[in-house]
Amino acid sequence: MVHTENLLAFAAMSLVVIAVPGPSVLFVVGRALAHGRRTALATVLGNLLGSYALVLAVALGLGSLVQRSATVFTAVKLAGAAYLVYLGVQAFRHRGRLRTQVAAGADERRGDLRTVLDGLLVGATNPKGLVFFAAVLPQFVDHDAGNIPLQMMVLGLIPAGIGLISDTVWGLCASAARSWFAGSERRMSAIGGTGGVALIGLGFTVAVSRQ
Repeated sequence: MVHTENLLAFAAMSLVVIAVPGPSVLFVVGRALAHGRRTALATVLGNLLGSYALVLAVALGLGSLVQRSATVFTAVKLAGAAYLVYLGVQAFRHRGRLRTQVAAGADERRGDLRTVLDGLLVGATNPKGLVFFAAVLPQFVDHDAGNIPLQMMVLGLIPAGIGLISDTVWGLCASAARSWFAGSERRMSAIGGTGGVALIGLGFTVAVSRQ
């Protein structure tokens, strides 16, 4: 249904856009630094689901509404920014508990469903993904081939797959660096605080971004 040329062109553009770390990557890294590999991977899954939810929204026509309405776009952007700040504050507040949690295996008992939902919310309100899918995705649809929503859903699998690989690599690298800090309570507290500050900073950056 979707022409090969369109698939390849959209894949190339998706790779370029995803290669530049945005809110989703920084969110995964922050969660990896604050909570470890398991949480990072669950966050990646949530981001994937949230990102594809944007694809579905565009395919069903909601993307054009967001693209045309500054009010709707701003509301979505601020909701995502506020949640990032909240998660960052929580990570910073509990930074002193990280070493004890790691020693007790607390990361393994963390609620995976809640973590996935956190990632899903951030992925679904990611301004970068919202603009990309609303403004770029429709340009690679072949209107003569028909069934435009299905074409968009198929095309949307490409950036979802690229993002999955990219976010996973970022999360694993960040969690590996975090494990080095586990030998020192001061280092663990510092890395937990850094992850929290990064999320707070990301939230404010998203909030004030005009694009």
